[in-house]
Amino acid sequence: MTKLGLMLVSLAVAGCTLGPDYKRPEVDLPKDYGVAQSTAQLPEKWWTLFQDPVLDKLVDEALANNRDLRIAGERVEQSRAQVRIARSGLWPDAGVQYGASRSRSSGNTNFPPPAGSLESSDHRLVLTAQWELDFWGKFRRADEASRAELAASEAGQAAIHNGVIGDVARNYFLLRSLDRRQEWLETTREGRAKALELQKLRLDAGIVSELEYSQVESDLRSAIAFVPQVRQQRVAVEGALALLLGRSPREIMGGTIDRGNPVDPGAVEVPAGLPSDLLLQRPDIRQAEEQLHAANARIGVARAALFPSITLTGYYGGESTQLGDLFLGPSRTWSIGANLLQPLFAGGQIRGGIELSEARTREAAENYQKTIANAFREVREAIAAQANLREADVAQQQRVRALSRTVDLTKLRYDNGAVSLFEYLDSDRQLLQARIDAADAERARRSAIVDLYLALGG
Repeated sequence: MTKLGLMLVSLAVAGCTLGPDYKRPEVDLPKDYGVAQSTAQLPEKWWTLFQDPVLDKLVDEALANNRDLRIAGERVEQSRAQVRIARSGLWPDAGVQYGASRSRSSGNTNFPPPAGSLESSDHRLVLTAQWELDFWGKFRRADEASRAELAASEAGQAAIHNGVIGDVARNYFLLRSLDRRQEWLETTREGRAKALELQKLRLDAGIVSELEYSQVESDLRSAIAFVPQVRQQRVAVEGALALLLGRSPREIMGGTIDRGNPVDPGAVEVPAGLPSDLLLQRPDIRQAEEQLHAANARIGVARAALFPSITLTGYYGGESTQLGDLFLGPSRTWSIGANLLQPLFAGGQIRGGIELSEARTREAAENYQKTIANAFREVREAIAAQANLREADVAQQQRVRALSRTVDLTKLRYDNGAVSLFEYLDSDRQLLQARIDAADAERARRSAIVDLYLALGG
């Protein structure tokens, strides 16, 4: 290698790296979560707390087949390929070039070649190389950015992973709530149908008025109308679950979702951990930070365009008129050179690229801060929900028991003529609504447990 080549390689090794080095932004974090924390760590499979084998099976099926997860996996593979592409700029491009030609010159020119030289052949086989020296760190910053983008895509895959589990659990609890609602509506419908038959006999006997009969019939029609509405809601939730599970169109059309019996996990405490741990546990925060890291590195790539690019080129091989002489010493041919290109005027393109990369970095920084703030908002709400929704659930269950007793007593008094039919029907309506509200409260409390574990990083 010539002295020029050695000098340029030395410059490349000792070159600088343009652009700001990444540093995690300062965040004003709370000292703690504001509640007593248990000594336990975040469970790896928190959904097993519900002790429902059916739910466990559905989660496993979703993690194996969910389309969004598979799409996220392919995005990760794309990012890995981009890392390889970006890193390739750090190394020389090399190739083998072979060419063969045969030509004939004219013998009727002012200076014709000798008669035996009118026709000629040429064979050329060389190893070529080209290397743009990374003196300003352009390729190193590009490699840094692509690796950060890979980490961001992996964090995004983890976020989708957690989201799929949460969506499966929430939809499963909603489906079980709708099952119970339909059971109560059908039971109520059957009871009101029998009551209407009895009222018809009483109407025919002149014991009750047509007004009372019409009121019982109205309540029956109301119960009948609610049943298909709940059935339709169940179909929608079953379809959403089937899609989460990654089932085929045929399975979505013809399949059903298994049911289990999730238990009450009791009071759920916030697992041990400091608020700063949330920055490492939450995949959406990790993703936002890596996107900021990548944008920051792109500033260096953009700034490098202001400075000259230095490229080494060369080839080594053989050239001969005869293919058999191609590898002989006299056929040897080689060349080595260096090119330097200094941009002088680009119509503002380079400056615009720098400003664009800097603006994208500022945007990514704001998105990072917003993601952290939203994470702590979700944590705060999820912690509060553990106490509030559990209290509401207990109150709704007590309300159902109280109204059940009220209906029994009102029915007894109605049969004895102490209260009107309208009072009895009103208490029955209240009981049905209380049961529906109790099912919703139980579902909301279970979903709040899901939200808590997801808010803490899943």
